[in-house]
Amino acid sequence: MSALPDRTFRKLLVAEIAVACIGCALFAFALAANQQWFDRHFLPAFFVSRVKYVRVEQSVRIAMAVLGAAIALIARRPIANAVAQNHARTVHVALAIALAFGASELMLRQTYLRAAEEVPARKEPRRHLDSRLGWLFIPSRCGYQSNNGRRVEYAFDRRGYRVRGVDEPVDLECPSIIFTGESIMVGEKLRWDETIPAQTEKIVGIQSVNLAVSGFASDQAYLRLKTELPLFRRPVAVVSLFTPGIFDRNLDDDRPHLGPGLVWQPPAQRWRLAVIARRLVRYRSDETIERGINVTREILRATIDLARAYRAVPLIVVPQFIPEQPRESELRRRILDEAGLPYVWVALDPNSRVWDDGHPDARAAHAIAVAIANRLRAADSERGRLE
Repeated sequence: MSALPDRTFRKLLVAEIAVACIGCALFAFALAANQQWFDRHFLPAFFVSRVKYVRVEQSVRIAMAVLGAAIALIARRPIANAVAQNHARTVHVALAIALAFGASELMLRQTYLRAAEEVPARKEPRRHLDSRLGWLFIPSRCGYQSNNGRRVEYAFDRRGYRVRGVDEPVDLECPSIIFTGESIMVGEKLRWDETIPAQTEKIVGIQSVNLAVSGFASDQAYLRLKTELPLFRRPVAVVSLFTPGIFDRNLDDDRPHLGPGLVWQPPAQRWRLAVIARRLVRYRSDETIERGINVTREILRATIDLARAYRAVPLIVVPQFIPEQPRESELRRRILDEAGLPYVWVALDPNSRVWDDGHPDARAAHAIAVAIANRLRAADSERGRLE
């Protein structure tokens, strides 16, 4: 009769220790995951201000610390009692959780799962799937988007380049400045005349061609340029966009992408639940970041070499909402400066964002266009190709 209480006591003690360890682990992680650790493993975000970014991080740390402390100090004994006194129920709960994960995985595998930077098909400007690049804008189409009371028109010619109007396609025979990149270069939430390419064209008087596609990473932009550049008879310059704040998407492999050596690779196949978890928690290991830095260097170098092969002036534009953070400065130095890549760094007023969106507004786009025009004029003054 006396053995039963002793056995029960030991079970309760083991259960309490286990639960307490879980709570302590959560609390310890919240203490260890300081701002330096976050900046090392969670890369900068261009479209979210630093203040908001840090506020979210701190909120997560506080919530995790409170949860850990509550489990270890308050909920430890009730949870341990529930586990130790009813093994069957504990096993049933664990089995139910496992089956729920399995059923969720099976259901998710029956549906199409978009890549991290891919948007719903009906969102403007609309895109279609592309087996090599992931997605492209639907050509020969005009779409509309409302933002803060403004109606923005997105027009694309037959090749999917953003243009002033569908009936004003790009002239492949004219001298052209080719722009590549993602939504910043596309001019997300901006009218055509407000976009970086359009404002650059107005300054230098040379046709600007907008090859950019929203959500693109550096490798996608390079592959599109590689396909489209040979079509132009007189390319004057190639302007590519890169900024440390969007470097994180270069590490995504849930879309067609380029690996080391610029080898094209199809989307990586993973458990769907793991994919969703990776998107919710954008943790990047040191190894992943280092590989991304090296591959990004290769891509930007290849972009420059491609432009020069077609006798076009290459330029990388690096917009940056100030103040530039240490992690952003480090990435810019390692990816661009150490590789000796030609670029122009453009400091932007942090208030020059599209309202409730985060993209550069028309004022910021103008500052970028002026910097591009000045650098291209300086780079090309000896050749006399820009007036």
